[in-house]
Amino acid sequence: MKRSILISITLLGLGIFIGVLLVSNFSIGDIKNIFAQDAKLGADVAPVTPESSVTALNQAMIKASEAILPTVVYINVETEIKRNRPNNEDRDGFDNWFRFFMPDENWRSRGSGSGVIISSNGYIVTNSHVVDNAIKNGIKVQTFDKKEYTAKLVGKDPYTDLAVIKIEAENLPVAHFADINTVKVGEIVFAVGNPIGLSHTVTQGIVSAIGRGSISRRGGANIEHYIQTDAAINPGNSGGGLFNIYGSLVGINTAIATETGGFMGYGFAIPVDLMKAVVEDLIDDGKINRGYIGVFIDKVDEVVAKGMNLPRVQGVLVQGLVENGAAKEAGIETGDIILEVDGKEVNSPSELQSRIVFYKAGDKVNLTIWRDGKKINKVVKLKSRDDDDVAVSKGGDDNKKESEPKSNEPINFEKLGFTVAPLSNARKKELGVEYGVIVTEVKRFSPASDRGLPVSAVIIEADRKPVKSPQDLKKMIESKKEGEVIVLNIKFQDTNRIVALQVGKS
Repeated sequence: MKRSILISITLLGLGIFIGVLLVSNFSIGDIKNIFAQDAKLGADVAPVTPESSVTALNQAMIKASEAILPTVVYINVETEIKRNRPNNEDRDGFDNWFRFFMPDENWRSRGSGSGVIISSNGYIVTNSHVVDNAIKNGIKVQTFDKKEYTAKLVGKDPYTDLAVIKIEAENLPVAHFADINTVKVGEIVFAVGNPIGLSHTVTQGIVSAIGRGSISRRGGANIEHYIQTDAAINPGNSGGGLFNIYGSLVGINTAIATETGGFMGYGFAIPVDLMKAVVEDLIDDGKINRGYIGVFIDKVDEVVAKGMNLPRVQGVLVQGLVENGAAKEAGIETGDIILEVDGKEVNSPSELQSRIVFYKAGDKVNLTIWRDGKKINKVVKLKSRDDDDVAVSKGGDDNKKESEPKSNEPINFEKLGFTVAPLSNARKKELGVEYGVIVTEVKRFSPASDRGLPVSAVIIEADRKPVKSPQDLKKMIESKKEGEVIVLNIKFQDTNRIVALQVGKS
């Protein structure tokens, strides 16, 4: 009896307890927590206390990013491309009927890029390729505060891949321009833009190189004197800014070197001083009044320097001259080496091009030239031309082959890997020369091949002395000691080219 009463009381108490839980909305987890000890999540303190210098650097990067972001914009561009339907006359009548009622049409597409605000009243710099083929009212700009504007194209310069657009706005945040002379390899930089539609993205890296020529996707005589960076740059970053730790604009992002279509660690930016010069010209009248020297140029390497008796590897080699160009009128000659422009050294074709871009047609520049083992000065009055060439890095037409009757007396320079023969009268007349020898064979992987000597090249001079026969060239080469260099002046249809060969006694 007592046992039954005890069981009844226990069951009644358990029922009351469960009823209280249900009325109070307790969960099974709450019930478990009643019987479990309190569980503390996370440690009380961070495991590492950074040095004050690291903390200061971190804060500097945060402050720079906060200052930079409002000066960068997101650009959407609507373009129009004409699509021609194929005209196949062999197709049946239905196809002709289809073409009659469905004529050629323009196809529209959309792209995006970035830009940097360079004036408080709405001027924005971006890449020329970002706004190419934009339709009327097809350039849309979104600022950091999410406001949207329709922009007009002020002007563009394909040779530097820069363009200026304008929005109607006031009191915009403006980027501060860095002094390009203070930019150093190894310093921290930020690439800011809108990669793959990710608005206002900041990536960080360092300046990897300065004065870099890149693999150009645009072709032609483009001005390439880029800042290279490993800050991540991807499609959509084009036209955005490369900034330093002070929040100052170092350059305008323009290209990447890639084998995959995406970032591989090699990005390029147009230096801020070059950007500023082009932008000012575009804002002035929408056009570039660029001067040009009128030379075909190439780099100077150790072999060329040795052949020209230069004390060290320096300067830019003049491979040829533009007919009626500024350089030719000033007395520049094929084979000259340009050492300085107005007292500033130039040591690559891209560096020479980037120097000249700051000058306009009609300006005079003083060139320091290396010729015949000494320095001379030439004053060149720059000219303009329709295609705005400044200075063109161009060799001869290596792939050009022509049918030239072989002489019965060719001379084979076996150690160098090429053969020459007398020049026919017809070829002399065609090139407008009185003498020379023609290269009839170049062996693959030979010294001549490695130095870029092409078949069908016409050698008119060696070490600035005329070459009137294969025998002349043989005597000149045989006069060289082991390891010395002979400098060949090659004539093509429209220009000249210099090839330097390191030779020994043959």
